[in-house]
Amino acid sequence: MAGILRGEGYAVAETGSVDAALADLAAAPVDLVMSDWKLPGRDGMELLTEVKARFPETAFLMATAYGTIAHAVAAVRAGADDYLTKPFERAALLLAVERTLRSRRLVDENRRLSEEVRDRDRLVDLVGKSPSMERLYRQVEKLAGTDATVLLAGESGTGKELAARALHALSRRSAGPFVAVNAAAIPETLVESEFFGAEKGSYTGADRLRKGKLEQAQGGTLFLDELGELPLSMQPKLLRALQEGVVTRIGGAAEIATDARILAATNRDLAQEVAAGRFREDLYYRLNVVSVTLPPLRDRREDIPLLVRHFVSRTERRYGIRVEPFPPALLSRLVDHAWPGNVRELANVVERLVLLSEGGRVSEGDLPLPLGGRAPADAGWKLPPGGVSWEEHEKDALRQALELSGGNRARAARLLDLPYKAFLYRLEKFGLAPAEE
Repeated sequence: MAGILRGEGYAVAETGSVDAALADLAAAPVDLVMSDWKLPGRDGMELLTEVKARFPETAFLMATAYGTIAHAVAAVRAGADDYLTKPFERAALLLAVERTLRSRRLVDENRRLSEEVRDRDRLVDLVGKSPSMERLYRQVEKLAGTDATVLLAGESGTGKELAARALHALSRRSAGPFVAVNAAAIPETLVESEFFGAEKGSYTGADRLRKGKLEQAQGGTLFLDELGELPLSMQPKLLRALQEGVVTRIGGAAEIATDARILAATNRDLAQEVAAGRFREDLYYRLNVVSVTLPPLRDRREDIPLLVRHFVSRTERRYGIRVEPFPPALLSRLVDHAWPGNVRELANVVERLVLLSEGGRVSEGDLPLPLGGRAPADAGWKLPPGGVSWEEHEKDALRQALELSGGNRARAARLLDLPYKAFLYRLEKFGLAPAEE
């Protein structure tokens, strides 16, 4: 038997008794123990009991004589993964070993996924117990075990990158790299080299070989953030790379095979972008294999106290300070806020309150102005009977956002739920950009 298994590429250790086997396992754990029922001294059932108690991750295959099916049933009930009835042929032996190891791997994988999903708050900062979050957790758990392309949709600040990191961390690719690329943050002239890489000397400033994001994510996960901002000219090139699984660096001739799981995120309605001609339909369908939508914070207000505790704890650890629990009035105010910036905005507000605390006590007086003066989320703006000048309305909203944010354009963009580049474009359009721009 040992010779047959070695011939198939298995590493095999042989031993002659239960005690010797247990000593060998303690010295160097193995994937699978194969044992006869009848052994000198202690029998195989005793070995099985010891292995299950001391080495629970080790698979066990029991051999029993023909006509002793009761022994086989007893072994399985005691924790054996499978059994072989003697006499057996070479093919039956190899099939049983392969089946047992595969089954054990699946059990271990399921256990790992279950443990990581239970620990997901600590692992990926996805926090919440609302029905919408529980639904998100179930979706992440189901999709993490596959290589399916996932399109993560939702407003800015809802945690799309956290969900992407969770899908990666719970996947079989977790040991590989997680590479994130923000399409909105890359100048259009550099998008191709950022994605596909460039050979040394291929363009001015290319003083060394540069691997693209698709190549860097080999064996892991590539997260395409703000996908709706990808230039139209780049979209067919990305589509080809994803479909064919190869890239060619700028200035190079060789095709480089890639193996990365693709996750994408957008806060835009890509179906509308396709209809408007701003996004390729074929790329949309290539990326939208499975769609997962992250809920906005205003739709899961019951999670806000839990999120506050989470962000307080994180800020305390980061800065080495301690604060008392938030007063009920302050928590109530946080729960009632509209949170246009979603979880990201809440995290920033909590960090601000902790850092500005005095004597370990946080104060409502340290809340940023937008938090105190904003209308409830369900109080929608109504069009006056006489109508409005839309351009004047938009210009006024931009001006107010800048005032509320103290001139911080990134925060002003979040207040209006606009991508940063789109916000800058509108500032320039209405002549509100600073002179140096």
